[in-house]
Amino acid sequence: MDLTPKEIVQYLDDYVIGQKDAKKTIALALRNRYRRMRVEPNLQEEIMPKNILMIGSTGVGKTEIARRLAKMMSLPFVKVEASKYTEVGFVGRDVESMVRDLVYESINIVTKEYEEKIKDKIDEEVNKQIIEKLVPPLPEGASESAKESFIKTYNVMEERLLSGSLDDKKIEIEVPKKTHVEIIDSSLPMDMSSMQESLNKMLGGLNKEKIKKEVKISDAKVLLKSVASESLLDQEAIKIEAIKRSESGGIIFLDEIDKIASGKSSQNQDPSKEGVQRDLLPIVEGSTVQTKFGQVKTDHILFIAAGAFHVSKPSDLLPELQGRFPLRVELKSLDEEALYKILTNTKNSLLRQYKALLEVEEVELEFDDKAIRAFAKYSETANNKTEDIGARRLHTVIEKVLEDISFSADEKKGEKIVITKELVEEKLDDIVEDEDTARYIL
Repeated sequence: MDLTPKEIVQYLDDYVIGQKDAKKTIALALRNRYRRMRVEPNLQEEIMPKNILMIGSTGVGKTEIARRLAKMMSLPFVKVEASKYTEVGFVGRDVESMVRDLVYESINIVTKEYEEKIKDKIDEEVNKQIIEKLVPPLPEGASESAKESFIKTYNVMEERLLSGSLDDKKIEIEVPKKTHVEIIDSSLPMDMSSMQESLNKMLGGLNKEKIKKEVKISDAKVLLKSVASESLLDQEAIKIEAIKRSESGGIIFLDEIDKIASGKSSQNQDPSKEGVQRDLLPIVEGSTVQTKFGQVKTDHILFIAAGAFHVSKPSDLLPELQGRFPLRVELKSLDEEALYKILTNTKNSLLRQYKALLEVEEVELEFDDKAIRAFAKYSETANNKTEDIGARRLHTVIEKVLEDISFSADEKKGEKIVITKELVEEKLDDIVEDEDTARYIL
């Protein structure tokens, strides 16, 4: 998390082309969270996060920025669609479930960190249990020569186990019998969720039975690892740390917020849209949400909302909700140059992915620079003539050109295929020129 705004922007540059304003605003918001944690506790409570509203057409990088942030940070992060929530009283998910999702994410992050800390202890415990199955312990009162022989055998087995040479050998292990299946459904009402938790605990307490399984040693390591980590991890400490992280460092990315904006002039207003906004208000403003792990305060959770706002406008949202997203960022539509850079300058670009896919069939694929320019040009033209779907148009255009090559790749083993500008033009010229055809094919 200790990254400067410049470093965050630099990281995002590898995956998202352009959109400097959006990257800068998000980088500052993240850095301010780090700064807040370093000020005196009394002031910490007063420093509220500046929530962000990203406005831009589909396919310009709003969701990609969020996706990359999630991978980069070890902070709890969830991306949710605003359109899947319904007002309390309607059938569907209530908005509080996004906070419960955040806590589950936080529990996962903290559990992994704790497991990493005691990784050696867990491995030691697993290996000890497996070796005990391979070399049963000596009975009491065994002679000295028997003890010496046992130690030698034990050490040999330990070496072979660690080297992996015993992985295919089968052994019989005992694992606790599961009396319930954990249902992680954040949309369950809180009282039902608590009831489920109580029942699980009760059933778990009643049944201490173990079941025997005959498995390969490689599988036994996995099964015993989960049992060992469960007994060695401090679950209570994990819960406390996870809730603390959710409250002070959690980020909720609220996508498709424009879908719950109900325009004043709209003839067929959906009553549940405004209801969802009203339900969102207390969470974004700061309230306490009950989760199965404890109460979570949402005062310092950072909310990043995003939407295309083609039909509605940000001003169609409730004024109170608008006020809770003080930072507005507009993402620009992608021109030919930006589309070209997306194909050439990003890590794991589309072209690289297609090359890797055809390498599986032993076909070497190469893209001429003029052909890449043509991909960008046709994508921009199709976006201008039909709906603007941004970088997603590249998927359609490239797939259309490579369709036949990909279909008969098994017949071209060992060949090198160069994608030229002429091939791109041949495949796409007629389609892009005819607006009606472009609407249905691209």
